[in-house]
Amino acid sequence: MSIGEKVNSKLGRIKTVIYGRTAMILLGFLAQLIMLGLGYILLRNYSYLFYILFLSISAAAVVYIFNAPGNPDLKLSWMFPIAILPVFGAIFYMTIVVQPGTVVMYERLTELAEYTKRYVVPRGEVREKLRAESPHMGQLAHYLEKCDNSPVYDSTQVKYYPLGELQFADMVEELKKAEKFIFMEFFIVSGGRMLGTVLDILRERAARGVEVRFMCDGTNVLWNLPNDFPDMVEEEGIRCKMFAPIRPVFSTHYNNRDHRKILVIDGKVAFTGGINLADEYINVKKRFGHWKDVGAMIRGDAVERFTYMFLEMWNESETEPDAYGKYILPPDAHLPGDGYAIPYSVCPLGPERVGERVYLEIINTAHTYVHIMTPYLILDYQMIMALTYAAKRGVEVKIVMPHIPDKKYAFVLAKTYYNQLLEAGVGIYEYEPGFVHAKVFVSDGVKGVVGTVNLDYRSLYHHFECGLVLYRNSQIALMEEDFQDTLKKCIEMTEEDYGRMKLPDRVLGRLMRIVAPLM
Repeated sequence: MSIGEKVNSKLGRIKTVIYGRTAMILLGFLAQLIMLGLGYILLRNYSYLFYILFLSISAAAVVYIFNAPGNPDLKLSWMFPIAILPVFGAIFYMTIVVQPGTVVMYERLTELAEYTKRYVVPRGEVREKLRAESPHMGQLAHYLEKCDNSPVYDSTQVKYYPLGELQFADMVEELKKAEKFIFMEFFIVSGGRMLGTVLDILRERAARGVEVRFMCDGTNVLWNLPNDFPDMVEEEGIRCKMFAPIRPVFSTHYNNRDHRKILVIDGKVAFTGGINLADEYINVKKRFGHWKDVGAMIRGDAVERFTYMFLEMWNESETEPDAYGKYILPPDAHLPGDGYAIPYSVCPLGPERVGERVYLEIINTAHTYVHIMTPYLILDYQMIMALTYAAKRGVEVKIVMPHIPDKKYAFVLAKTYYNQLLEAGVGIYEYEPGFVHAKVFVSDGVKGVVGTVNLDYRSLYHHFECGLVLYRNSQIALMEEDFQDTLKKCIEMTEEDYGRMKLPDRVLGRLMRIVAPLM
Protein backbone atom coordinates (compact mmCIF):
# COMPACT_ATOMS: atom_id res chain seq x y z
CA MET A 1 0.00 0.00 0.00
CA SER A 2 1.34 3.45 -0.93
CA ILE A 3 1.88 6.12 1.71
CA GLY A 4 -0.96 8.13 0.19
CA GLU A 5 -3.33 5.16 0.50
CA LYS A 6 -2.22 4.58 4.11
CA VAL A 7 -2.96 8.18 5.10
CA ASN A 8 -6.31 8.22 3.32
CA SER A 9 -7.31 4.85 4.74
CA LYS A 10 -6.41 5.81 8.29
CA LEU A 11 -8.10 9.18 7.95
CA GLY A 12 -11.34 7.49 6.97
CA ARG A 13 -11.24 5.29 10.08
CA ILE A 14 -10.45 8.02 12.60
CA LYS A 15 -12.78 10.89 11.66
CA THR A 16 -14.65 10.42 14.94
CA VAL A 17 -11.36 10.55 16.83
CA ILE A 18 -10.40 13.78 15.07
CA TYR A 19 -13.70 15.42 15.92
CA GLY A 20 -13.49 14.05 19.47
CA ARG A 21 -10.00 15.50 19.88
CA THR A 22 -11.21 18.85 18.53
CA ALA A 23 -14.10 18.77 21.02
CA MET A 24 -11.69 18.10 23.89
CA ILE A 25 -9.54 21.06 22.92
CA LEU A 26 -12.59 23.31 22.70
CA LEU A 27 -13.74 22.05 26.11
CA GLY A 28 -10.30 22.89 27.48
CA PHE A 29 -10.62 26.47 26.23
CA LEU A 30 -14.15 26.69 27.64
CA ALA A 31 -12.97 25.43 31.05
CA GLN A 32 -10.36 28.19 31.19
CA LEU A 33 -12.99 30.80 30.35
CA ILE A 34 -15.24 29.47 33.11
CA MET A 35 -12.35 29.52 35.61
CA LEU A 36 -11.56 33.12 34.71
CA GLY A 37 -15.22 34.06 35.10
CA LEU A 38 -15.66 32.29 38.44
CA GLY A 39 -12.46 33.77 39.77
CA TYR A 40 -13.65 37.22 38.83
CA ILE A 41 -17.11 36.75 40.39
CA LEU A 42 -15.79 35.29 43.66
CA LEU A 43 -13.04 37.82 44.16
CA ARG A 44 -15.19 40.77 43.09
CA ASN A 45 -17.63 40.07 45.92
CA TYR A 46 -14.92 39.36 48.47
CA SER A 47 -13.84 42.90 49.28
CA TYR A 48 -13.48 46.37 47.91
CA LEU A 49 -9.72 45.86 47.82
CA PHE A 50 -10.07 43.22 45.12
CA TYR A 51 -12.59 45.34 43.26
CA ILE A 52 -10.23 48.35 43.29
CA LEU A 53 -7.40 46.05 42.19
CA PHE A 54 -9.43 44.75 39.26
CA LEU A 55 -10.55 48.23 38.25
CA SER A 56 -6.89 49.27 38.31
CA ILE A 57 -6.08 46.32 36.06
CA SER A 58 -8.82 47.42 33.62
CA ALA A 59 -7.55 51.00 33.61
CA ALA A 60 -3.97 49.85 33.11
CA ALA A 61 -5.05 47.59 30.24
CA VAL A 62 -6.90 50.46 28.51
CA VAL A 63 -3.90 52.81 28.89
CA TYR A 64 -1.55 50.12 27.60
CA ILE A 65 -3.76 49.31 24.59
CA PHE A 66 -4.26 52.99 23.77
CA ASN A 67 -0.51 53.71 23.77
CA ALA A 68 0.66 50.49 22.14
CA PRO A 69 1.79 50.74 18.50
CA GLY A 70 -0.41 49.08 15.95
CA ASN A 71 -3.71 49.24 14.13
CA PRO A 72 -6.39 51.44 15.78
CA ASP A 73 -9.13 49.02 14.68
CA LEU A 74 -7.42 46.23 16.61
CA LYS A 75 -7.20 48.43 19.71
CA LEU A 76 -10.91 49.28 19.53
CA SER A 77 -11.80 45.61 19.25
CA TRP A 78 -9.95 44.85 22.48
CA MET A 79 -11.46 47.84 24.26
CA PHE A 80 -14.98 46.58 23.51
CA PRO A 81 -14.88 43.55 25.88
CA ILE A 82 -13.15 45.71 28.51
CA ALA A 83 -15.96 48.28 28.25
CA ILE A 84 -18.72 45.66 28.41
CA LEU A 85 -17.04 43.56 31.12
CA PRO A 86 -14.72 46.09 32.79
CA VAL A 87 -12.66 43.66 34.88
CA PHE A 88 -13.11 40.30 33.19
CA GLY A 89 -12.31 41.87 29.81
CA ALA A 90 -8.98 43.16 31.07
CA ILE A 91 -8.06 39.81 32.63
CA PHE A 92 -9.04 38.04 29.42
CA TYR A 93 -6.89 40.49 27.41
CA MET A 94 -3.85 39.85 29.58
CA THR A 95 -4.42 36.09 29.49
CA ILE A 96 -4.54 36.11 25.70
CA VAL A 97 -2.02 38.80 24.76
CA VAL A 98 0.67 38.66 27.44
CA GLN A 99 2.23 35.43 26.20
CA PRO A 100 5.95 34.73 26.48
CA GLY A 101 5.69 32.12 23.69
CA THR A 102 5.14 34.67 20.94
CA VAL A 103 8.00 36.83 22.23
CA VAL A 104 10.36 33.86 22.19
CA MET A 105 9.25 32.89 18.68
CA TYR A 106 9.75 36.41 17.34
CA GLU A 107 13.22 36.60 18.89
CA ARG A 108 14.09 33.25 17.31
CA LEU A 109 12.82 34.29 13.88
CA THR A 110 14.74 37.58 14.15
CA GLU A 111 17.91 35.61 14.88
CA LEU A 112 17.26 33.39 11.87
CA ALA A 113 16.68 36.40 9.63
CA GLU A 114 20.08 37.74 10.67
CA TYR A 115 21.59 34.32 10.03
CA THR A 116 20.06 34.28 6.53
CA LYS A 117 21.75 37.59 5.68
CA ARG A 118 25.08 35.77 5.61
CA TYR A 119 23.92 33.95 2.50
CA VAL A 120 21.89 36.60 0.69
CA VAL A 121 23.78 37.98 -2.31
CA PRO A 122 23.66 41.81 -2.34
CA ARG A 123 21.56 43.04 -5.25
CA GLY A 124 21.88 46.79 -4.86
CA GLU A 125 22.65 47.24 -8.56
CA VAL A 126 19.41 45.51 -9.54
CA ARG A 127 17.45 47.63 -7.07
CA GLU A 128 18.96 50.86 -8.40
CA LYS A 129 18.26 49.78 -11.98
CA LEU A 130 14.63 49.23 -10.98
CA ARG A 131 14.54 52.60 -9.22
CA ALA A 132 15.72 54.29 -12.42
CA GLU A 133 12.84 52.68 -14.33
CA SER A 134 10.22 53.25 -11.64
CA PRO A 135 10.93 55.30 -8.50
CA HIS A 136 7.87 53.86 -6.74
CA MET A 137 8.85 50.25 -7.41
CA GLY A 138 12.44 51.05 -6.47
CA GLN A 139 11.24 52.38 -3.12
CA LEU A 140 9.11 49.26 -2.56
CA ALA A 141 12.14 47.10 -3.36
CA HIS A 142 14.22 49.12 -0.89
CA TYR A 143 11.58 48.64 1.81
CA LEU A 144 11.25 44.88 1.26
CA GLU A 145 15.02 44.39 1.29
CA LYS A 146 15.46 46.45 4.46
CA CYS A 147 12.43 45.27 6.44
CA ASP A 148 11.87 41.76 5.09
CA ASN A 149 15.32 40.64 3.92
CA SER A 150 13.79 40.21 0.44
CA PRO A 151 15.91 41.52 -2.45
CA VAL A 152 14.73 42.22 -5.99
CA TYR A 153 15.77 39.79 -8.75
CA ASP A 154 16.09 40.30 -12.51
CA SER A 155 17.27 36.83 -13.61
CA THR A 156 13.97 35.12 -13.01
CA GLN A 157 11.23 33.58 -15.12
CA VAL A 158 7.66 33.05 -13.91
CA LYS A 159 4.73 30.96 -15.10
CA TYR A 160 1.25 32.04 -13.96
CA TYR A 161 -1.51 29.47 -13.39
CA PRO A 162 -5.17 30.57 -13.62
CA LEU A 163 -6.37 27.30 -12.04
CA GLY A 164 -5.11 24.98 -9.32
CA GLU A 165 -5.31 21.87 -11.48
CA LEU A 166 -2.92 23.45 -14.01
CA GLN A 167 -0.37 24.24 -11.32
CA PHE A 168 -0.70 20.78 -9.78
CA ALA A 169 0.13 19.09 -13.09
CA ASP A 170 3.43 20.98 -13.27
CA MET A 171 4.13 20.41 -9.56
CA VAL A 172 3.91 16.66 -10.12
CA GLU A 173 6.28 16.77 -13.09
CA GLU A 174 8.83 18.93 -11.25
CA LEU A 175 8.68 16.77 -8.11
CA LYS A 176 9.51 13.70 -10.18
CA LYS A 177 12.68 15.44 -11.44
CA ALA A 178 14.04 16.27 -7.94
CA GLU A 179 17.66 15.24 -7.48
CA LYS A 180 18.89 16.99 -4.32
CA PHE A 181 16.12 18.32 -2.09
CA ILE A 182 12.40 19.04 -1.84
CA PHE A 183 10.97 21.57 0.63
CA MET A 184 7.18 21.70 1.06
CA GLU A 185 5.22 24.04 3.33
CA PHE A 186 1.41 24.24 3.16
CA PHE A 187 -1.41 25.59 5.29
CA ILE A 188 -4.08 22.98 4.52
CA VAL A 189 -3.17 19.33 3.92
CA SER A 190 -6.09 16.96 3.56
CA GLY A 191 -6.43 13.35 2.51
CA GLY A 192 -7.38 12.63 -1.09
CA ARG A 193 -6.00 12.24 -4.59
CA MET A 194 -3.82 15.36 -4.47
CA LEU A 195 -2.09 14.52 -1.18
CA GLY A 196 -1.79 10.84 -2.06
CA THR A 197 -0.09 11.64 -5.37
CA VAL A 198 2.38 14.00 -3.71
CA LEU A 199 3.25 11.65 -0.83
CA ASP A 200 3.90 8.74 -3.19
CA ILE A 201 6.32 10.87 -5.23
CA LEU A 202 8.03 12.13 -2.07
CA ARG A 203 8.53 8.58 -0.83
CA GLU A 204 9.99 7.50 -4.17
CA ARG A 205 12.35 10.49 -4.29
CA ALA A 206 13.41 9.99 -0.66
CA ALA A 207 14.22 6.35 -1.44
CA ARG A 208 16.55 7.62 -4.18
CA GLY A 209 18.47 9.80 -1.73
CA VAL A 210 16.67 13.11 -2.23
CA GLU A 211 16.37 15.13 1.00
CA VAL A 212 12.65 15.70 1.55
CA ARG A 213 11.12 17.99 4.18
CA PHE A 214 7.39 18.44 4.62
CA MET A 215 5.80 21.04 6.90
CA CYS A 216 2.16 21.96 7.43
CA ASP A 217 0.14 23.99 9.89
CA GLY A 218 -0.75 22.34 13.19
CA THR A 219 -4.49 22.91 12.79
CA ASN A 220 -4.62 20.12 10.21
CA VAL A 221 -4.81 17.42 12.89
CA LEU A 222 -8.04 18.98 14.16
CA TRP A 223 -9.94 18.18 10.97
CA ASN A 224 -7.80 16.96 8.05
CA LEU A 225 -5.08 14.52 9.13
CA PRO A 226 -4.38 11.66 11.53
CA ASN A 227 -2.73 12.78 14.76
CA ASP A 228 0.31 10.63 13.96
CA PHE A 229 0.64 11.96 10.40
CA PRO A 230 4.22 13.20 10.99
CA ASP A 231 5.26 9.76 12.26
CA MET A 232 3.63 8.03 9.29
CA VAL A 233 5.52 10.27 6.87
CA GLU A 234 8.82 10.00 8.78
CA GLU A 235 8.66 6.20 8.39
CA GLU A 236 8.92 6.73 4.62
CA GLY A 237 12.17 8.72 4.93
CA ILE A 238 10.47 12.12 4.75
CA ARG A 239 11.26 14.66 7.46
CA CYS A 240 7.99 16.11 8.69
CA LYS A 241 6.79 18.60 11.28
CA MET A 242 3.69 20.60 12.11
CA PHE A 243 3.80 24.30 12.89
CA ALA A 244 2.31 25.25 16.28
CA PRO A 245 0.16 22.20 17.12
CA ILE A 246 -3.03 23.18 18.97
CA ARG A 247 -3.26 22.37 22.69
CA PRO A 248 -6.10 23.28 25.09
CA VAL A 249 -4.30 26.33 26.56
CA PHE A 250 -5.09 29.93 25.64
CA SER A 251 -2.41 31.67 23.62
CA THR A 252 -2.32 34.31 20.90
CA HIS A 253 0.26 32.05 19.27
CA TYR A 254 -2.62 29.89 18.06
CA ASN A 255 -3.94 32.86 16.11
CA ASN A 256 -0.65 33.13 14.20
CA ARG A 257 -1.00 30.29 11.72
CA ASP A 258 1.41 29.28 8.95
CA HIS A 259 -0.75 30.22 5.96
CA ARG A 260 2.11 30.01 3.44
CA LYS A 261 2.24 27.72 0.41
CA ILE A 262 5.80 27.03 -0.69
CA LEU A 263 7.36 24.26 -2.75
CA VAL A 264 11.07 24.42 -3.58
CA ILE A 265 12.86 21.78 -5.66
CA ASP A 266 16.68 21.64 -5.87
CA GLY A 267 16.88 25.42 -5.51
CA LYS A 268 15.95 25.67 -9.20
CA VAL A 269 12.18 25.93 -9.16
CA ALA A 270 9.61 27.17 -6.64
CA PHE A 271 5.82 27.30 -6.48
CA THR A 272 3.58 29.63 -4.50
CA GLY A 273 0.02 30.97 -4.60
CA GLY A 274 -3.31 30.05 -3.08
CA ILE A 275 -3.27 26.31 -3.82
CA ASN A 276 -3.12 23.96 -0.82
CA LEU A 277 -2.84 20.15 -0.81
CA ALA A 278 -6.54 19.24 -0.84
CA ASP A 279 -8.75 17.97 -3.65
CA GLU A 280 -11.08 20.98 -3.82
CA TYR A 281 -8.13 23.11 -4.96
CA ILE A 282 -7.89 21.09 -8.17
CA ASN A 283 -11.66 20.69 -8.58
CA VAL A 284 -11.59 16.94 -7.98
CA LYS A 285 -13.80 17.48 -4.94
CA LYS A 286 -16.73 19.90 -5.15
CA ARG A 287 -17.34 21.87 -1.96
CA PHE A 288 -18.46 25.38 -2.92
CA GLY A 289 -19.11 25.14 -6.63
CA HIS A 290 -16.16 25.69 -8.96
CA TRP A 291 -12.96 26.48 -7.05
CA LYS A 292 -11.11 29.38 -8.66
CA ASP A 293 -7.51 29.58 -7.51
CA VAL A 294 -4.20 30.79 -8.94
CA GLY A 295 -0.49 30.26 -8.44
CA ALA A 296 2.94 30.75 -9.93
CA MET A 297 6.04 28.73 -10.75
CA ILE A 298 9.35 30.57 -10.37
CA ARG A 299 12.69 29.67 -11.95
CA GLY A 300 16.03 31.41 -11.60
CA ASP A 301 17.55 33.66 -8.95
CA ALA A 302 14.33 34.44 -7.07
CA VAL A 303 13.97 30.79 -6.03
CA GLU A 304 16.66 31.31 -3.40
CA ARG A 305 14.39 33.61 -1.37
CA PHE A 306 11.70 30.92 -1.17
CA THR A 307 14.39 28.45 -0.08
CA TYR A 308 15.43 30.77 2.75
CA MET A 309 11.79 31.45 3.74
CA PHE A 310 11.24 27.74 4.20
CA LEU A 311 14.48 27.17 6.12
CA GLU A 312 13.75 30.05 8.50
CA MET A 313 10.34 28.64 9.40
CA TRP A 314 11.65 25.08 9.65
CA ASN A 315 14.53 26.11 11.90
CA GLU A 316 12.29 28.12 14.22
CA SER A 317 11.79 24.96 16.28
CA GLU A 318 15.34 23.62 15.84
CA THR A 319 18.22 24.21 18.25
CA GLU A 320 20.70 24.96 15.46
CA PRO A 321 19.98 26.35 11.97
CA ASP A 322 20.93 24.48 8.82
CA ALA A 323 24.07 25.35 6.95
CA TYR A 324 22.45 27.03 3.96
CA GLY A 325 25.48 26.47 1.75
CA LYS A 326 24.25 23.22 0.22
CA TYR A 327 20.93 24.84 -0.70
CA ILE A 328 22.40 27.90 -2.39
CA LEU A 329 21.22 28.60 -5.91
CA PRO A 330 23.10 26.34 -8.37
CA PRO A 331 25.12 28.15 -11.06
CA ASP A 332 22.98 26.77 -13.90
CA ALA A 333 19.82 28.21 -12.34
CA HIS A 334 20.54 31.74 -13.55
CA LEU A 335 18.20 32.55 -16.42
CA PRO A 336 17.65 35.44 -18.83
CA GLY A 337 15.61 38.08 -17.10
CA ASP A 338 11.91 38.76 -17.63
CA GLY A 339 11.33 42.01 -15.78
CA TYR A 340 11.71 42.07 -11.99
CA ALA A 341 10.55 39.74 -9.23
CA ILE A 342 10.48 40.25 -5.46
CA PRO A 343 9.47 37.26 -3.32
CA TYR A 344 8.44 38.42 0.15
CA SER A 345 7.34 36.95 3.46
CA VAL A 346 4.95 38.21 6.13
CA CYS A 347 5.67 37.78 9.85
CA PRO A 348 2.77 38.76 12.14
CA LEU A 349 4.90 39.05 15.28
CA GLY A 350 6.95 42.13 14.45
CA PRO A 351 6.12 45.80 13.84
CA GLU A 352 6.05 45.63 10.03
CA ARG A 353 2.86 44.75 8.14
CA VAL A 354 4.61 43.74 4.93
CA GLY A 355 1.59 42.11 3.27
CA GLU A 356 -0.57 45.19 3.69
CA ARG A 357 2.26 47.52 2.72
CA VAL A 358 2.73 45.73 -0.62
CA TYR A 359 -0.98 45.97 -1.43
CA LEU A 360 -1.21 49.61 -0.36
CA GLU A 361 1.77 50.47 -2.56
CA ILE A 362 0.09 48.89 -5.59
CA ILE A 363 -3.19 50.75 -4.90
CA ASN A 364 -1.63 54.12 -4.06
CA THR A 365 0.66 54.22 -7.11
CA ALA A 366 -1.89 52.98 -9.67
CA HIS A 367 -2.50 55.27 -12.66
CA THR A 368 -5.15 53.48 -14.71
CA TYR A 369 -6.49 50.41 -12.90
CA VAL A 370 -6.15 48.03 -9.99
CA HIS A 371 -7.82 44.64 -10.37
CA ILE A 372 -8.10 42.36 -7.35
CA MET A 373 -9.22 38.81 -6.64
CA THR A 374 -9.65 37.81 -2.99
CA PRO A 375 -11.76 35.26 -1.09
CA TYR A 376 -12.32 37.58 1.89
CA LEU A 377 -12.88 41.31 2.29
CA ILE A 378 -12.37 42.39 5.89
CA LEU A 379 -10.68 45.77 5.73
CA ASP A 380 -9.02 48.16 8.12
CA TYR A 381 -9.28 51.94 7.85
CA GLN A 382 -6.07 52.33 5.82
CA MET A 383 -7.17 49.85 3.18
CA ILE A 384 -10.67 51.34 2.91
CA MET A 385 -9.21 54.82 2.43
CA ALA A 386 -6.70 53.60 -0.17
CA LEU A 387 -9.32 51.76 -2.24
CA THR A 388 -11.90 54.55 -2.10
CA TYR A 389 -9.38 57.32 -2.79
CA ALA A 390 -8.00 55.43 -5.79
CA ALA A 391 -11.52 55.13 -7.22
CA LYS A 392 -12.28 58.81 -6.51
CA ARG A 393 -9.15 59.96 -8.33
CA GLY A 394 -10.21 58.09 -11.46
CA VAL A 395 -8.43 54.76 -11.11
CA GLU A 396 -10.56 51.78 -12.15
CA VAL A 397 -10.74 49.61 -9.03
CA LYS A 398 -12.46 46.24 -9.38
CA ILE A 399 -12.65 43.45 -6.82
CA VAL A 400 -13.73 39.88 -7.57
CA MET A 401 -15.20 37.97 -4.62
CA PRO A 402 -16.82 34.53 -4.24
CA HIS A 403 -20.54 34.11 -4.83
CA ILE A 404 -20.60 30.78 -2.97
CA PRO A 405 -18.66 31.37 0.29
CA ASP A 406 -16.74 28.82 2.32
CA LYS A 407 -17.46 30.66 5.59
CA LYS A 408 -20.83 32.36 6.03
CA TYR A 409 -19.68 34.67 8.83
CA ALA A 410 -16.82 35.99 6.69
CA PHE A 411 -19.17 36.48 3.74
CA VAL A 412 -21.80 38.50 5.62
CA LEU A 413 -19.01 40.49 7.24
CA ALA A 414 -17.49 41.29 3.84
CA LYS A 415 -20.84 42.58 2.58
CA THR A 416 -20.86 45.27 5.30
CA TYR A 417 -18.01 46.94 3.38
CA TYR A 418 -19.69 46.77 -0.03
CA ASN A 419 -21.75 49.96 0.01
CA GLN A 420 -18.96 52.20 1.28
CA LEU A 421 -16.73 50.94 -1.52
CA LEU A 422 -19.49 51.05 -4.16
CA GLU A 423 -20.43 54.63 -3.26
CA ALA A 424 -16.82 55.67 -3.89
CA GLY A 425 -16.79 54.00 -7.32
CA VAL A 426 -15.11 50.68 -6.50
CA GLY A 427 -16.57 47.85 -8.57
CA ILE A 428 -17.38 44.64 -6.70
CA TYR A 429 -18.18 41.40 -8.52
CA GLU A 430 -19.08 37.94 -7.23
CA TYR A 431 -17.91 34.83 -9.06
CA GLU A 432 -21.20 33.11 -9.88
CA PRO A 433 -19.86 29.55 -10.54
CA GLY A 434 -18.49 29.17 -7.01
CA PHE A 435 -15.66 30.12 -4.69
CA VAL A 436 -12.71 32.40 -5.43
CA HIS A 437 -9.64 31.51 -3.37
CA ALA A 438 -7.19 33.48 -5.54
CA LYS A 439 -5.07 36.27 -4.08
CA VAL A 440 -4.17 38.50 -7.02
CA PHE A 441 -3.40 42.17 -7.59
CA VAL A 442 -2.68 43.45 -11.10
CA SER A 443 -2.24 47.11 -12.02
CA ASP A 444 -1.57 49.27 -15.07
CA GLY A 445 -0.31 46.32 -17.13
CA VAL A 446 3.10 46.46 -15.42
CA LYS A 447 2.60 45.49 -11.76
CA GLY A 448 1.27 42.29 -10.27
CA VAL A 449 1.18 40.32 -7.03
CA VAL A 450 0.32 36.67 -6.53
CA GLY A 451 0.67 34.79 -3.27
CA THR A 452 -1.12 33.71 -0.11
CA VAL A 453 -2.19 37.08 1.33
CA ASN A 454 -5.96 37.65 1.56
CA LEU A 455 -7.59 41.05 2.01
CA ASP A 456 -8.53 40.39 5.62
CA TYR A 457 -7.11 40.88 9.10
CA ARG A 458 -5.99 37.27 9.41
CA SER A 459 -3.60 37.53 6.48
CA LEU A 460 -2.57 41.14 6.99
CA TYR A 461 -2.09 40.98 10.79
CA HIS A 462 -2.20 37.45 12.20
CA HIS A 463 -0.79 34.88 9.75
CA PHE A 464 2.62 33.97 8.40
CA GLU A 465 2.30 34.57 4.64
CA CYS A 466 4.30 34.89 1.45
CA GLY A 467 3.92 36.41 -2.00
CA LEU A 468 5.60 37.44 -5.23
CA VAL A 469 5.71 41.00 -6.58
CA LEU A 470 6.22 41.26 -10.35
CA TYR A 471 7.13 44.32 -12.40
CA ARG A 472 7.23 44.38 -16.20
CA ASN A 473 7.08 40.59 -16.31
CA SER A 474 5.42 38.93 -19.31
CA GLN A 475 3.03 37.02 -17.02
CA ILE A 476 1.32 40.22 -15.89
CA ALA A 477 -0.56 40.32 -19.19
CA LEU A 478 -1.79 36.77 -18.51
CA MET A 479 -2.86 37.78 -14.99
CA GLU A 480 -4.94 40.62 -16.42
CA GLU A 481 -6.37 38.32 -19.10
CA ASP A 482 -7.35 35.84 -16.39
CA PHE A 483 -9.00 38.62 -14.40
CA GLN A 484 -11.06 39.69 -17.41
CA ASP A 485 -12.07 36.10 -18.17
CA THR A 486 -13.13 35.64 -14.54
CA LEU A 487 -15.05 38.91 -14.62
CA LYS A 488 -17.24 37.57 -17.45
CA LYS A 489 -18.49 34.88 -15.04
CA CYS A 490 -19.32 37.32 -12.26
CA ILE A 491 -22.38 39.16 -10.99
CA GLU A 492 -21.87 42.90 -10.49
CA MET A 493 -22.92 44.10 -7.05
CA THR A 494 -25.02 47.21 -6.49
CA GLU A 495 -25.87 49.27 -3.40
CA GLU A 496 -29.38 47.75 -3.44
CA ASP A 497 -28.00 44.23 -2.97
CA TYR A 498 -27.15 44.86 0.67
CA GLY A 499 -30.75 45.84 1.40
CA ARG A 500 -31.93 42.52 -0.06
CA MET A 501 -29.92 40.54 2.49
CA LYS A 502 -31.85 38.80 5.22
CA LEU A 503 -32.07 40.88 8.40
CA PRO A 504 -30.30 38.24 10.58
CA ASP A 505 -27.37 38.24 8.11
CA ARG A 506 -27.13 42.03 8.19
CA VAL A 507 -27.19 42.02 12.00
CA LEU A 508 -24.59 39.25 12.16
CA GLY A 509 -22.33 41.16 9.77
CA ARG A 510 -22.53 44.37 11.81
CA LEU A 511 -21.81 42.52 15.04
CA MET A 512 -18.86 40.76 13.44
CA ARG A 513 -17.37 44.14 12.48
CA ILE A 514 -16.76 44.78 16.19
CA VAL A 515 -14.46 41.77 16.60
CA ALA A 516 -13.24 41.51 12.98
CA PRO A 517 -9.66 42.66 13.79
CA LEU A 518 -9.32 39.79 16.27
CA MET A 519 -10.60 37.11 13.89
